[in-house]
Amino acid sequence: MIPSALDLHALDTDDARAIQDELFALYARIYADQLSDPFYSVDRFADRFAGHSGRPGFELVTGRIGGELIGYAYGGPLPPRTQWWNGLREPAPAGATDEDGTRTFALNEIMVTQDWRRRGIARTLHDALLAERPEQRATLLVDPGNTPARTAYLSWGWQLFGHLQPFPDAPVYDALIVDLPLSHVAAG
Repeated sequence: MIPSALDLHALDTDDARAIQDELFALYARIYADQLSDPFYSVDRFADRFAGHSGRPGFELVTGRIGGELIGYAYGGPLPPRTQWWNGLREPAPAGATDEDGTRTFALNEIMVTQDWRRRGIARTLHDALLAERPEQRATLLVDPGNTPARTAYLSWGWQLFGHLQPFPDAPVYDALIVDLPLSHVAAG
């Protein structure tokens, strides 16, 4: 059950970067067991965040309870000549990975602290971020071993597009796609 005290805020690049230390601290809490792996280090996350938040159309949605940040989701449109699809392991249908800056929204991160999971907060953040996006579709990467997250995405309408390794030291993720607008979310 979604807590009635959940306070959502949509932030653009400048507003998101203004609270980036708080975002990085939450990331460090959530990924504490993996921080010794260079790919999951806070520094690497900060580098990825800098790149993601620098794209036109970037948006971040925070979730707070009693003023405390308990989760967030963010992403932005894939630009022309994006490298997003470069690590795709299987051949894609002709044109399926062509991007023009308006076709595909990449949901780069969605995270909720352990204490607040399984209460609908991730879904609420997800829906708030994607509800009014003008793109035709959205994509995200999920660790196939993260059964709760993968199962949630599939139950929310996402479909497997392929397997993708975004960086040489990154895991191979399931690349998922969903059509926009989301059928279960009414635009406001």
